[in-house]
Amino acid sequence: MGTIDIHTHAVPKGWPDLSTQVGPGSWPRLRVDSEREATIMIDAAEFRQVDETCWSAEARLAEMDADGVDIQVVSPTPVFFSYAAPADQAVQVARIFNDLMLEICAPAPERLLPFAQVPLQDPDAACAELDRAIASGHRGVEIGNHVGDRDLDHEGVVTFLQHCADRDVPVLVHPWDMPSSPRLDRWMAQWLVGMPAETHLSIISLILGGVFDRVPSTLRIAFAHGGGSFAFWLGRFENAWHRRPDLVGVSERPPSAYLDRFSVDSVVFDPTALRLLVDTLGAEQVMLGSDYPYPLGERPVGSVIDRADFLTADQKDAIRHGNARRFLAL
Repeated sequence: MGTIDIHTHAVPKGWPDLSTQVGPGSWPRLRVDSEREATIMIDAAEFRQVDETCWSAEARLAEMDADGVDIQVVSPTPVFFSYAAPADQAVQVARIFNDLMLEICAPAPERLLPFAQVPLQDPDAACAELDRAIASGHRGVEIGNHVGDRDLDHEGVVTFLQHCADRDVPVLVHPWDMPSSPRLDRWMAQWLVGMPAETHLSIISLILGGVFDRVPSTLRIAFAHGGGSFAFWLGRFENAWHRRPDLVGVSERPPSAYLDRFSVDSVVFDPTALRLLVDTLGAEQVMLGSDYPYPLGERPVGSVIDRADFLTADQKDAIRHGNARRFLAL
């Protein structure tokens, strides 16, 4: 049945000068350092070093074969989202990168499944770009976990999620744009602390913001990075819902009643953490993910599942591919 990795990223090997094509702004650009290496730049600052596995289907497929991965969901790198830009500019950026994503995945359409990005700051434009992208060959959409101070329960985002449910399009939520401070700017703390907290907060927003009470259960939505710190603190969340109903008990049901409404990936690196996810959410809500090809991702892909001796063979199969087939409607 094959292994499916639902959390990977791509970077095109170059794109048009966005300041010329879209308009003035602090846009990402690619500095090509060699035939196989490049650096994403924001103005004069280096954002991230990347290599050919970000844009070369051949290089990507070779590493997939080495790790025994049959299918990858290939999503944008979140720095391209452009949620802070004017909506008309963000539409143009989304179209550029969505079309380039199709080119990256075109050499292996059965193995590389492209996910689109949308201008989430404008619900109507986001819905329109989603429809265009799906008609062009995209298989789903990746969104950031917030748009400025608007979390996933903001009315505009809910409109977009409802549209995804109506179109039966799977949604992958990825943390991005973590807060910066002197305390978080050391030791990659934005990624080590901020990223799990951001994801946790957005799951809470879907529950307490009433999104799961309003959007049909047909919505297929998954959170990257194991859902952040949510599983570990579900007990505290549940306790607060019952003890402070004036502030927390605002959803129709307690938090634990919504655990079947979303999935998470398995990028938690340690079997003990994976066991917590399975014990909390159920094995049917966890899908293999790796964050490939970035350095903080898992290699070999799926190794945490291999080391999880508490999982049954059926549970391993579900996490490796069965749950993803349902999520992707394969």
